[in-house]
Amino acid sequence: MAKKLPLERILHNQGFGARKFCRILIINEDVTVNGEICDDPSTEFELDNLSYTIKGEPWEYREKSYLMLHKPSNFECSHKTQHHPTIYSLLPHPLVVRDVQCIGRLDEDTTGLILISDDGQFIHRMSSPKHKVPKVYEVTCKHALSDEQIAHILRGVQLVDEDAPIAALACERISDFVIHMTLAEGKYHQVKRMIAAISNRVEGLKRIQIGDVKLPDDLAVGKWRWLSEAELASLNNTEKIKLLLAANIKY
Repeated sequence: MAKKLPLERILHNQGFGARKFCRILIINEDVTVNGEICDDPSTEFELDNLSYTIKGEPWEYREKSYLMLHKPSNFECSHKTQHHPTIYSLLPHPLVVRDVQCIGRLDEDTTGLILISDDGQFIHRMSSPKHKVPKVYEVTCKHALSDEQIAHILRGVQLVDEDAPIAALACERISDFVIHMTLAEGKYHQVKRMIAAISNRVEGLKRIQIGDVKLPDDLAVGKWRWLSEAELASLNNTEKIKLLLAANIKY
């Protein structure tokens, strides 16, 4: 039997405020459920395929949140920022109330794909070093990259404070100054430090892919959307990721 909850509790669980505030929204006829106004906070609804609007804004019931965001430059991946606005200011307030967290931070001057969720197990699985989820970065360098520099990245570079050389999983030349670099680690300023280790400098850095999930061409900078079921399934398929890494297949 499908789970049912009172509308007041549903809205509270989805981040729309305290139970009292949600009750007022409903009584004031600011809420529709599956296309119909509901003014009774105690009315129960099945959670499966539940859609509703709050003051005309459409929502769907989601037990957990799984999002992607196209991060702009000069935004910090923290709830407590120091110098720039937080990326969480780009999300609707109900999602922030649900305490969503970004999975793997990007530097303030780095742009591109960020995954965000309030599912602790998913966050751990995606960020844990043992799962080695590959991430692809579009790297724009100050100087043209030689074949030897690219080979060096693939062979491994020695970084300060690291015991062993660190190599990219893949490194594809896009132009004289641009490469797509695939990494499985998430070390501090890793891309910038690796490029510096081959006597070059990063002028622009954008994350364009995590696992099988690519940053969509139609997702504008600063915008977000829900992950599709197919995208979420691919990210949860850690065995597939391990096989791809073992085969050294480029993403």
